[in-house]
Amino acid sequence: MKTSRTRLAPATRRLVTEVYGCLDYEALGPIYCHEGGDEFWRAKRGPCDRLGSRLAVVLRRKLIRGGRSFYVGAGVAELPALIMETVELGRTVEPYNLRRAEVAVLNRVCQSIPLTFHAVDAASATGRFDHLWMVSVLNDPERFPYLSPLSYGRGDPLTLDPLKFAEERRIVRALVARCMGKLVRPGLVTTTTEEVLWIAEWCHRHRVPYRVGKHDYATALVGDPICFMQIGKRP
Repeated sequence: MKTSRTRLAPATRRLVTEVYGCLDYEALGPIYCHEGGDEFWRAKRGPCDRLGSRLAVVLRRKLIRGGRSFYVGAGVAELPALIMETVELGRTVEPYNLRRAEVAVLNRVCQSIPLTFHAVDAASATGRFDHLWMVSVLNDPERFPYLSPLSYGRGDPLTLDPLKFAEERRIVRALVARCMGKLVRPGLVTTTTEEVLWIAEWCHRHRVPYRVGKHDYATALVGDPICFMQIGKRP
């Protein structure tokens, strides 16, 4: 498939537009918002498509054809990257998402690609991958209410429960270890600038060289800038 360095291929663009046009936003509303889901998606649908497609173009330059990608916590925002990998690079992608309602919505519109989301723990993934996508997972305020504020520099020493924080930190370290253990080296990690430190800590513990990319890229939903890390490749 002939591609441009700055744009997704026309067939990919059509698929991305078609998928975003067919999503059940009424069902997605309560998944992402306690109230005001309709307004949320009216505002975010366009940026998801636009910023997601821009990031997919950047990612395409960093991946080889025919590899395997492991997406942890993938949802609506990851659709352009997932579709690009599948259609343009012929890669195998395995996206995991514990929100069963969202997975059902996504799988209904992705049957023709084909692209299947898995509503199970990402730790159940088998085999090895050359790309790990872990974006806004380790600092999720719903899952890690004590750890997340510290990730953004908003920790309150008066309300922080050190025991609960320590437990959340243990869970995050274990999740990183399970996921990084599936990454071949050299490999690529796509993550947010706030989550880099967890990947870097794992690399230091295992004496694995890594390099954080100089550029970061805007995201549509959470707003955490995304960056790329080369793992296991010495300068």
